[in-house]
Amino acid sequence: MNHALNIAAANTNAPRIDDSTPRALPSLAGMGRVQLREAALACGVEERKAKMRANQLFGWIYHYGSTSFDEMTNIDKETRAIFAAHYTLDRPRILERQVSTDGTRKYLIELAPGVECETVFIPDVARSGALCVSSQVGCTLNCTFCHTGTQALVRNLTAAEIVAQVMIARDDLAEWPSSNADRKVTNIVFMGMGEPLYNLDHVSDSIDTISDPEGMAIGRRRITVSTSGVVPKISELGTRTNTMLAISLHATNDALRDELVPLNKKYPLAMLMDAIRAYPGLNNSRRITFEYVMLKGVNDSLAEARALVKLLKGVPAKINLIPFNPWPNSPYECSDWPQIVAFADLVNKAGYASPIRTPRGRDIFAACGQLRSESKKVKASVLKQQRLEQQVAAGE
Repeated sequence: MNHALNIAAANTNAPRIDDSTPRALPSLAGMGRVQLREAALACGVEERKAKMRANQLFGWIYHYGSTSFDEMTNIDKETRAIFAAHYTLDRPRILERQVSTDGTRKYLIELAPGVECETVFIPDVARSGALCVSSQVGCTLNCTFCHTGTQALVRNLTAAEIVAQVMIARDDLAEWPSSNADRKVTNIVFMGMGEPLYNLDHVSDSIDTISDPEGMAIGRRRITVSTSGVVPKISELGTRTNTMLAISLHATNDALRDELVPLNKKYPLAMLMDAIRAYPGLNNSRRITFEYVMLKGVNDSLAEARALVKLLKGVPAKINLIPFNPWPNSPYECSDWPQIVAFADLVNKAGYASPIRTPRGRDIFAACGQLRSESKKVKASVLKQQRLEQQVAAGE
């Protein structure tokens, strides 16, 4: 029996680790405080010291972004060696990293053999930027304008896998420690693959880790969770996470929304709006963001703009107008730019901020609604389509 197991034997509350069978070591990267304490116990740390060790690990992993236990100088060498014998600090493997001409970065991440998700970093002005993280591999909602909806659900992501997406981006952007004044990832948006409220337990746990002031320290007011309208979970999201809420809306009447967002058949607009008005902490400083993708000839008329204003009456809100981002064989076209501007002007005049989201990362298939983990397969098809469109436009 090795030294670690001798310690474990003396600690009756620690789960035993069997070292008899060689295996890949689990990683601590992505684990929350409770999991880190359990990991410390599992490799023989005394129960009275386990919380302290977990807090030390937490700081090194999430404030400093440590990739080696040797860096953890406030932990004695013997304990560091025990941790290193049983765990790693490895992140999930990046299968593909792409950088757009506009600076957007997309990562195809392997979570397990055959299980992949996409994560997108979107740089902004004034040294800020948003990281768009995924909560599921695939999606069950089948929104007709969204490419992710064409990929069947594989599984929910764990809290550790969600947190690891943030770590991977911060590794790539070289912005450890968390106190770095030049941090680029200033906001987290759960707008990647999947419906976050169908994975609320893991999403909530990941937010606890991401927002912890002794770790990555991304405040909850800078974390936004987007839902297509899972009504029974909306209030629970606010109570558990205290984050900002975004609603993937896209239509102002049930008939059209049933078509664009099939979940609406289960939770129609009246139910959705009631849940939104009851969102914990809703006020003028914590407005709801309503996402509205602009689809040519479908939902972009000025009559729809007026209906949108009427639907949101009395709700502290801003409207994020999203020019449709095409994907192979999609049934929609993006609204003409003058029509988008006219739509925005009408909504703005009614008192709702309605910025038009500038498409980012289209050339690497990283824009809103384009994520799908088989990116290598679809990228060639998209680029081919774009070249054909360019040739037609040039009269070739």
